[in-house]
Amino acid sequence: MSLGAGVAIEWYDWSVYATFSVFFAAQFFSGTGSAALLKTLAVFAAGFIARPIGGFVLGWLSDRRGRKFAMMWSISLAAAGSLLIGLTPTAASIGVLAPIVLVSARLLQGLGTGGEVPTAQTYLAEAAPPRTRGLWSSSMYISISVAVLFGTLLGALLSELLTKDQMFAFGWRIPFLIGGALGLVILILRSALPETEAFESTQSDDSHQASDSIWKEIRRRPKLQVRVVCFCVGGTVIYYVWAVATPAFAIAERGINPTSALWMASIAMVLFMIALPLWGALSDRIGRRPVLLTSFLSLIALMFPLNWLIQGSAWQLLLAMGIALIFIAGLASITPAVIAEMFPTRIRTTGAAVPYSIATAIFGGTAPYLLSLFDQLHMPAAFNLYVMGLMAVSAITVWFMPETRAISLDD
Repeated sequence: MSLGAGVAIEWYDWSVYATFSVFFAAQFFSGTGSAALLKTLAVFAAGFIARPIGGFVLGWLSDRRGRKFAMMWSISLAAAGSLLIGLTPTAASIGVLAPIVLVSARLLQGLGTGGEVPTAQTYLAEAAPPRTRGLWSSSMYISISVAVLFGTLLGALLSELLTKDQMFAFGWRIPFLIGGALGLVILILRSALPETEAFESTQSDDSHQASDSIWKEIRRRPKLQVRVVCFCVGGTVIYYVWAVATPAFAIAERGINPTSALWMASIAMVLFMIALPLWGALSDRIGRRPVLLTSFLSLIALMFPLNWLIQGSAWQLLLAMGIALIFIAGLASITPAVIAEMFPTRIRTTGAAVPYSIATAIFGGTAPYLLSLFDQLHMPAAFNLYVMGLMAVSAITVWFMPETRAISLDD
C-alpha cells in the first residue's frame, strides 16, 4: 500500500507541473501565451537534468542500504520540491529570483524521481512471484496513472470552481501544496515498509559488502547500460508526449477549452489504467518481447494519424489520447519487470537507474518542449518522425533482447 501510494504521490508531484504549466507560465516568465509556456516547459526539461544524479546516488543507496532507505529519501526530496513551487512568489513580487527558485524546486523533484522510479520498480519486481511478475509490474504504472489522473481531475475541478483569472492568479498553487503535504504522509507510512528478501539475501554475503564491488559489477556489463538506454528512449518519449504533454498542448496550441481538454484527458487515463494489467497478464502468458514489439510497431504506425486527429474539438483529443495510451500501456505495464530482469540483485537498482534516468532526461524531459516548439515552427511532421525514430530504436533493441519471462531474481 505505502509503495503504490508513494509512487503515485511522487509521480503526481513530478507530472502536475506539465499539467498546470499553461496556468502559471506568465507568473514566472516574461511574454504571454506560447512564449511563456515554452520557457516553463524548458524548466520542466531542466528538472530531468537532476534525474541521472538522483538515480546514481539513490540507486547506489538502494543497493547498499536497502530499497526502503532509498525510497524514503526520494519521497522527501519530491515533497520538498512540490512545496517550494507552491509557495514561491511570482516574478512580479521577487523578480528574477522567482524563476531561479522554480528551477531549484524542479531540480529537487528530479533528484527524488530519479531515485524513486528504479528503486520502486526493483522493489516491486523482487517482491512479485516470478510467474505473475508482469501483472505485478503493471501495478507501478497504475499508481503512476492514478497520480496523473488525480492531477488532471484536480485541474478540471479547479477550472470548474474558479474563474480563469483565479486559476492564473492562485489556483495553480493548490495542486503543488497538496502534493507536498501528501508526500510527508507517505514518508511516515514508508518507515514501516519491509525490505525485500532478495536484497536481504545479498547482505549475508560479505564478498559483496565492499562499496566498490557495485561499480566493478556495473563496469563488467557495459552492454546492459546501452541496452537500457536504447530500450527506454522510445517508451519514455511517447509516454511523455501523450500522457503528460498533450492536454497542455491541446489547450495552448489547438485552442481546446481547458476544462473540456482536462476531462477528456482524464477519461483517456482511465482507459490506460484498464489496459495496464491486461497487457501485464498477457506478457506472463506469451512473453515480454511479443507484447513490447506489438506496442512499439502499432504506435509507430499510428503516430501521424493520431496527431492529425487533434484539431479543435475535445472529442478528437479523447479519441487520439485513448488509442495512443492503450498501446503505450503495453510498454509501461512491463517495463519495471523487463528492466529488473536484466540485472543481478546486488546491482539491480544502480545498474538500471543511471541509464534509465539519462534516457528519460534526454528524451522524455524534452518531449513537451519539442512538441510545442515544432508545432509553432509549423514542422509537426518533423517531431512525429523524431518520435517514430526513437520508437524504432527501442523496437530493434527488443527484437535482439532475450526473453526473460518468469526467470528467478534471487541471484
